[in-house]
Amino acid sequence: MVFKRRDRRSPVQIASEFVYPRGGWTRAFHYIKHRVRRLPDSPERIARGIGAGVFASFTPFYGLHFLVAAVLARLINGNILAALSGTFFGNPLTYVPIGVVSLQTGHYLLGTHFEEGQTQGLMGKFANALRDLRDNVVALFTDRDADWSRLSLFYDEVFFPYMVGCVIPGVIAGVVCYYLSLPVTRTYQQRRRAKIKAKFEEIKRLAEGRAATPPAKPLGSRRKLKKDSSDV
Repeated sequence: MVFKRRDRRSPVQIASEFVYPRGGWTRAFHYIKHRVRRLPDSPERIARGIGAGVFASFTPFYGLHFLVAAVLARLINGNILAALSGTFFGNPLTYVPIGVVSLQTGHYLLGTHFEEGQTQGLMGKFANALRDLRDNVVALFTDRDADWSRLSLFYDEVFFPYMVGCVIPGVIAGVVCYYLSLPVTRTYQQRRRAKIKAKFEEIKRLAEGRAATPPAKPLGSRRKLKKDSSDV
């Protein structure tokens, strides 16, 4: 296949590069920034797409951030590819602060208590919820009894407060990224158009110069002309 990797990565390499990409997060950020700025769309739509992607990274729908970003970008008439790139705002370096802020905001809005040690057990509650979901799916086809206690606890203490609390910080982060990316994208596109225009003008000038220059006579015709003049 054309797009198939030549060097197949092991599951350990895939997991390690997810946490820390090859070349570092700085290189990954510059690559994404370069790809976003070169998108063939208006700066406004690109900026709206980035804002939608950043907001999607605040939602608790892990594994579905691309889908959430694409739907939001479609709703606000943003660039979908820019929205997919904007989801990289959520990464292993930012998931913890995003989760803490969203949970604190959600518990505050719901009037419930947020325990400081709750973040330490956040991944454990995710694991328990996934385990409950797996066991209950298996219970549908076996004689096991379904137990939704851990899923219910996860929904009440983590998912629902997270979903409610992600709206305010997600909107703030999305709006900030929109207003930051809009002038940057507009300036980059203007400079790029100016460079392309200057390049075409240079090509046109060279073509006109070649057309104005008379073609050189062949060497054989010069010798024939010289011989005819000597015979006279």
